[in-house]
Amino acid sequence: MGFCLKHANNGVWYGCFSHFDKTLITHAVSTRIGGISKAPFSTLNLGLHTGDDIESVCNNRRIFCEALGIDFDSIVTAEQIHGSDVAQVFTTELGKGAKDYSEALKGVDALITNISNLPLMLFFADCVPVLLFDPINKAIGVVHAGWKGTVAKISQKTVLSMREKFGTNPGDCIVGIAPSIGPCCYEVDEYVANQFKIQFDRGDEILTPHNSKWKLNLWAANLMQLEEVGVLKENIKISGVCTSCNKELFFSYRAENGRTGRMGAVISLK
Repeated sequence: MGFCLKHANNGVWYGCFSHFDKTLITHAVSTRIGGISKAPFSTLNLGLHTGDDIESVCNNRRIFCEALGIDFDSIVTAEQIHGSDVAQVFTTELGKGAKDYSEALKGVDALITNISNLPLMLFFADCVPVLLFDPINKAIGVVHAGWKGTVAKISQKTVLSMREKFGTNPGDCIVGIAPSIGPCCYEVDEYVANQFKIQFDRGDEILTPHNSKWKLNLWAANLMQLEEVGVLKENIKISGVCTSCNKELFFSYRAENGRTGRMGAVISLK
């Protein structure tokens, strides 16, 4: 089984991928269970930019990190502007954005590093979390891929950045595509659909007509763009879990009409 949920001793539920080597990295995708935030952010809201109480969010982040054995004070986060820029993270940026959103790395939606004990964390409520691991060169990445980032091929760009910075061979990459809004629930208009038709040759595998609109498969679009640069299909695991269908377990911007928290995806080299 590629993706499963686990229950930590402190009450936090989180998901992880079985094909990642747990002796080399720590990784997880949070659920909404196990925190202290009140509705509509209940309970494990990890997003500082949601309108939730800042102290509660910081405590939630601390609780989540504690469940994983990660140092909360060291996590590095990004501004996440629905773009496609990638930032390499260095030790000088330890803790950037951990407690203050204004200190998150500006203008980027993906983070990469080859430094141990430097946890990379991004935040989601329907957009696609993509976790990347190069076990040969000991490098990692995490990607925030909404429709804009996906159509701009941010997952692909992140792998290429890892190749440029760390010598990563895409064929060695291990990838996890975590819970996000699925093709069952993600309806888009003609404008968005046309962007994908332009960028992807196999658009019929990504888009399904639905009444006067389209159902969009972001999982397939991210899979395709990774395969295009040499990531092996057998090394990519898709959780297949829709956040909109499972809003009791995950935060969903669409299902909750824009008023909700954020789950976190974190990865760190040991």
